[in-house]
Amino acid sequence: MKKKILLLPFLTMLLFLSCTNDDSSDEYAEYLVARPMVMSKTEFAAGVDIIAPRPINESGKVYAYKDYIFINDKYKGVHVINNSNPSQPVKVAFIQIPGNVDVSVKDNYLFADSLTDLVVIDISDIKNIEQVNRLENVLQSNIFFPFEADIVEGAIYDHETEIVVGWQTITERRLVSEVEKDNGGVFNDTAFAESTNGETGQGGSLARFKIVEDYLYAVDSHNINVFNISDLDNPQALEDVYAGFDIETIFYNGNYLFLGSMRGMYIYDIANPAAPSKVSEFEHGTACDPVVVDGDYAYVTLRGGNWCGATESGLFIVDISNIESPELVVSYPMDGPYGLGIKEEKLFVCDGDSGLKVFDKTDVNDIKELNHFKDIVTFDVIPTENHLIMVGDEILYQYEYLNDGIRLISQIGLN
Repeated sequence: MKKKILLLPFLTMLLFLSCTNDDSSDEYAEYLVARPMVMSKTEFAAGVDIIAPRPINESGKVYAYKDYIFINDKYKGVHVINNSNPSQPVKVAFIQIPGNVDVSVKDNYLFADSLTDLVVIDISDIKNIEQVNRLENVLQSNIFFPFEADIVEGAIYDHETEIVVGWQTITERRLVSEVEKDNGGVFNDTAFAESTNGETGQGGSLARFKIVEDYLYAVDSHNINVFNISDLDNPQALEDVYAGFDIETIFYNGNYLFLGSMRGMYIYDIANPAAPSKVSEFEHGTACDPVVVDGDYAYVTLRGGNWCGATESGLFIVDISNIESPELVVSYPMDGPYGLGIKEEKLFVCDGDSGLKVFDKTDVNDIKELNHFKDIVTFDVIPTENHLIMVGDEILYQYEYLNDGIRLISQIGLN
């Protein structure tokens, strides 16, 4: 008899979203529900393919390289957009990569995660994209828990022939009493245990991949996975560097890697690029956390609620002039921030459902709001040299820089 595995909720506490009901606000609430996505192992192994543009299911990370923008469709692959004219971007292809959440590019080679595998794809001819290599089981802790969800539901699947490649999230209206009655249980992670030199692109603040010269650094929930990519179509997996728990993002500045985690910001020296060494950390409690760096300051957004832990959200500005002893300078309240970015003295914050906020950060102790685009849902930004790229709610937005803020120049729906 084939063994079946049951996934159950992870924690015993559920954090509620806004409560609304036609009859009584005490009876119903809206919850963000996550369910595991299961596919056959045979389909997964042969899953990389290049197909025509298709509607996006759930937009994730965004990456810019030359005249192209790559937008992750969570756990499904990457949408390729020709952005040679930012005023009129055009969808040109979809790279199907099961279990994918991140990409990074160097000299026309795209590196992408496919669950625990690292895939190398030649994009020198965008009309003839080709997989050239696949390193299996080199990202061992690369299955990420859906921290944005209120409820994580289970599924029964055959671990011998099937595999969990990610999570599908949807907002559902549930009876509060039933949710409270059913909470609890144990999450069975053994189900998953079986399962710059050159021209590089630019990712957003939520990136887990970062290329620095001849090395690719890919963070999973516990480690910095290090790859020597001097031979681009034949990367070599080096020894992983253990970095702690709940690692979420990676940012590079100077000679350092800045890791954002749910527990704090960790700083690693890459003077020896094959073996990053920890320099210091800044603890901020428990919250979902990306980080970007400019000069003597690190800018960290903390998002509370859901599985992220903290109840308050905000922008934290940390003095890193003494890299061995980072210190909090000031914090500003936010509603539910995700990614952020910096272009000279402009600071861009994707404040989730509260829209895109643009600040003048000349004085970090008194940042001033320049723009607030309120009626959009925002996820992450890339401040390129010439314009700002932002993705959110299955829409790609682009803005031009102005002296006193930014101005929308285009938007394209990804559905």
